[in-house]
Order: sequence, then C-alpha cells, then structure tokens
Amino acid sequence: MHTDVAPSLRWWQQTWRLVAAAAVGIPFWLASGVQLPPGCVADTCSRYVTIDPLIALGCLTALLWRRRFPFTVALAVAIASPVSALATGAGLLALSSISTRRRPVEIGVVGLAYVTASQFAGDLYAVQLAAPVWMQLAIPLLSAGIAVAIGMAVGARRVEVRSLRDRAESAEREQSARAAQARALERNRIAREMHDVLAHRISLVAMQAGVLDHRRELTTEENGVLIRGIADGAHQSLEELRDVLGVLRADPDRPEPPQPSLDGIPELVADARASGLDVTLSTTVTENPSDVVGRTCYRIVQEGLTNAAKHAPGARVHIVIEGTAGAGLHVSVRNAPTTMTTTPLPTSGFGLLGLAERVSLAGGELDHHPTLDNGYLLSARLPWPSHHHEKRA
Repeated sequence: MHTDVAPSLRWWQQTWRLVAAAAVGIPFWLASGVQLPPGCVADTCSRYVTIDPLIALGCLTALLWRRRFPFTVALAVAIASPVSALATGAGLLALSSISTRRRPVEIGVVGLAYVTASQFAGDLYAVQLAAPVWMQLAIPLLSAGIAVAIGMAVGARRVEVRSLRDRAESAEREQSARAAQARALERNRIAREMHDVLAHRISLVAMQAGVLDHRRELTTEENGVLIRGIADGAHQSLEELRDVLGVLRADPDRPEPPQPSLDGIPELVADARASGLDVTLSTTVTENPSDVVGRTCYRIVQEGLTNAAKHAPGARVHIVIEGTAGAGLHVSVRNAPTTMTTTPLPTSGFGLLGLAERVSLAGGELDHHPTLDNGYLLSARLPWPSHHHEKRA
C-alpha cells in the first residue's frame, strides 16, 4: 500500500510546484507585454509570444530533473530564466531547490549566475526601463535572496524531519532490542528456576530408583524406605514445580515461595541423606550474609549435591562453608569417586552455566574440576562486606 501512495504523493508535490512556478511567471509576462510599443507583437517583438513561452516551457521541463541533477539544472535554469519573463517563477524555484541542499558554494554560483543574467535580459525586449541601475540590480538580488532564504528554511525543515524520523526508527529498534533482551532474560530466568527446583529432587529420585534396581540383596524394609523416598521426592517435586509455575504465571492467589538462604542448607543436606547420599557438612559461619550471598551459597550446595547424585551415586560428599564478614564466604562441595555401577542419568549441561552466571552476578568466582582421586570439586568464593563497610556505602 505504501509503495503506491508514496510515488503518487511525490508526483503531486512535483506537479504543484511547477504549476506555482508557471503561475508566478504569468504576471511578469503580462507586465512585459503592456510595456511593449503598439504593433510590436506583430512586428519586431514577435519573440514575446513565441520564444519567451518556449524558454519558459524549457525551464519548467528541465526542473523535472532537478532532484537527479540539482546543480546542473539549477545553473541552467538560473541563466535561462531571466531571458524569459514567463520563466521568472522557474528561476526562483531553481534557486529555492538548490538552496534546500544548504551548500554555500552551489548557492553562491547559481545566485550569481541568476543576478548576472538578469542584467542583460532587458536588452532583448524593445522596452525602455526608467528604473535606475541600482534598482535593476537590487530587484534580482532581493528576489534571489528571498528564494534562497525559503529554500534554506525548507532544507532545514527536511533535515529536522529526517532527524526525527531517524530518531523514531532508532527508538523503535532499541525498543525491539530491549523487548527481545527481556524475553531472553525471562527465558533464562525460567530455565534457571526450573533447573534449581527440579534437577535436585529428580536426581535424588533417580538415584534411589537406580539403587533399588541394582541392589537385589536389600531387605524388604530397606526397599520400603527407598520406595517411600521415591514417592516423597516425586511429591515434593510436583509441589515445588507448582510453586514455580505459580510465580512465573504471576498468579495473584498464590504467594511467592520463600527464597532459599544459608539457613536452609542443613535441611537440604538432611534431605540428601534421607535419599541415600553420604553427606557431611562442616561450617564455621555464625553470622548471616546478605540475601544474595546466602541464596547463591544455597544454590551452589544444591548443584553440587545434584551432580553428585547424578554422576557419583554412593560416593561420599563433603561440604565446607566458611568465612566471615569482611573476608568473604567460601563454599566447596567435594565428592569422592562413585562406588556404584548404575545407568548414567541424562544431563542438560546448563546447571553449571546457570550457576556460574549466578555467582558472577553476586560478584564472586566459581571453580569446578575433577580431583586427583577421580572425584569432583565444586567451589566458589563470594564477597561478604563487613557491616562497617556496608553502612559506610
């Protein structure tokens, strides 16, 4: 639709300017005819009704190409238009058109050509001008100045409109980029929440199911403990999934579940022990760090236990949390080599990536690598400013 409207609009703009230029020249042409001596039209001044209109028509036709060859067309029309009274409007339009480009050299050359050519135009007619020389020079200068001023104003307005359009397009592009970034961040947040909430529970359930499948020598009571653990883990996974989906859907009737903190790590370890992991916890932290640091520390321990359940079932896991305000918080999760042969569990590969992003946002550093005894170590150092520093900040 726009491709049809735009050329039509340009054609009308081109047409009305040429019509206006022709209309401006008519009064000058009639005024020149009045000043001709009687009988001149049929005798020596026959050029008034033949050559003059032809020159005007040629100037108006040349103006059709003023956008493609602006300087050449403007210069040619500026030189030719003073020769024809009917082409006066065409000459002023040429000056205005070249002035919209706002290039002083081009404007000066075309303006000088227009004023100079106008000084010789009177000799082509059998008209005796009574005006003094200075007026013969002042009138072309004044008309050229008005045309140049109008053209420069139009050019300035075009630049302003173009700048506003560019700004609007730039703002629209930035808005689209921000929306795309927001969608990407939201997808990443959803992925992290789903991984943090479900991966740990599902890994423990899968580990218990693997033990139940491979260890045929277990007693009925031990089998019952594992089966109850699987059922409880699956039930807790569904509850936590419901909580996360309620938050992501912004359900007003469902309160946001409490965020994990450093105080929740003992309960996390207890759940892992109940699921069959051999976990020990050693901590020397007696104060509470900030919510961000405490939540990040919880997620590190959770990810370490999840990976141990996936890749080293039956191995001993040792968790160490130490640090003080002002010295930082250090957390490590080390697991020994696995002592069981089970079916490898599927992995997403995004757990450690998401954890690294969390640690980075908290201002800390994350490290994870195999140990010399074929185990694995996941450790992080998190900032923990002193209370004096926090108050001062």
